[in-house]
Amino acid sequence: MEYRYGKNDNYEDFASGRVLYHGSGMTNFPVRLAQEIYGRCLQYSPKKKDICLYDCCCGGGYLLTVLGFLNQDSLVKIIGSDINPELLEIAKKNLSLLSKEGINERIIEIEQMIANYQKQSHMEAKNSALRLKGMLKTNIEVEVFQSDALREINLKIKPDLIITDVPYGNMVDWQGNQENVIDKLLDSLFKICSSETIIGLCMNKKQKITNKKFIRLEKQQIGKRKFEILRKR
Repeated sequence: MEYRYGKNDNYEDFASGRVLYHGSGMTNFPVRLAQEIYGRCLQYSPKKKDICLYDCCCGGGYLLTVLGFLNQDSLVKIIGSDINPELLEIAKKNLSLLSKEGINERIIEIEQMIANYQKQSHMEAKNSALRLKGMLKTNIEVEVFQSDALREINLKIKPDLIITDVPYGNMVDWQGNQENVIDKLLDSLFKICSSETIIGLCMNKKQKITNKKFIRLEKQQIGKRKFEILRKR
């Protein structure tokens, strides 16, 4: 796949556990691929600024936080939901880093670790945090709430973009081991989408979409992953 929006850059500042918080059962997402999916979704959206981005399977908020840092010029609101309350607490902490207050608190935490342990990794983490702080240009509104993405999602506004990494594999799975989860997920998303909402779903290449309520705008495969970009019919 040719990358058009995800720059071939050094993304070590986003390494989970360095500045961004990490927790057990929390999966990460390739930063360059995340930015590529965001850029491709944005190109299909009639809106290019003041974007409301939603992730219905946000886990610890890694994907949303990375996109928040990288898209300061276009994002105005970020919303994340997940069924796991423990991961949502991590998501709140990660998304707080998108504010000057939150990143400053994280820098103080890292400085305390430097004072206690004098580790090179903590010093590098502080440098990363300072660089991330320098990326902040605006105050992005953030919201996090608990929700089962396969049931009714109580979202008050229609998001402009929905980008999510659908759980799969041994580390993460749908609670209840449901069948046809992709189509059930899309049934839930259909109710909260406007006619202009663009959806970017990243999933295992074996997972399939057969839901007829959406039009596929694009499909790409990258290694063991694939993503599809959709909108309502």
